[in-house]
Amino acid sequence: MELNVHPLLLLLIALLPAALVGATAYFTLKRLLDNERSKAVLRTRKLDRKHTLPLQLQAYERLVLFLERITPGPLVLRVHKSRMTAGMLHAQLVATIKEEYEHNVTQQIYVSDKSWAMVRRAKEETIRLVNMAFEGTRDGDAGTELSARIFQTAAQNAHQPAQEAILVIREEVKRLF
Repeated sequence: MELNVHPLLLLLIALLPAALVGATAYFTLKRLLDNERSKAVLRTRKLDRKHTLPLQLQAYERLVLFLERITPGPLVLRVHKSRMTAGMLHAQLVATIKEEYEHNVTQQIYVSDKSWAMVRRAKEETIRLVNMAFEGTRDGDAGTELSARIFQTAAQNAHQPAQEAILVIREEVKRLF
């Protein structure tokens, strides 16, 4: 008994297993190559992290040091010199805060936007505190008068922006590990 099969159907029957084997091979190779690519990306990230983590930690350290240095108490004690007038001390305090900030401005590339915003806010609020304290003095008053007003204003202010920024930075560093 002879089957009369169309030659196109015979060709399809012959090519179907080859197509299945080809599709299986394609998807298997694709998955293998995707996995290898993912592993390569992870290796690169791990290597990058190995180099950038120390830079990040150094940036956080520098920003915490900056925040400690602009805290009103230590700042006044460091900047105030004998025979300074209130005007001289005010100008020197504001200049010191701005200079310290400018010295650390590049650290922002290693920290989150939130941390950097807190650092910037701490700088601005510290300058505002110094300016508020200066408003209660005259330019020719002794620098000790301005120092006392800064300590008094800082003590009355329950909100400590530098300390709040340090807390945010600490939390961010904890998340790195």
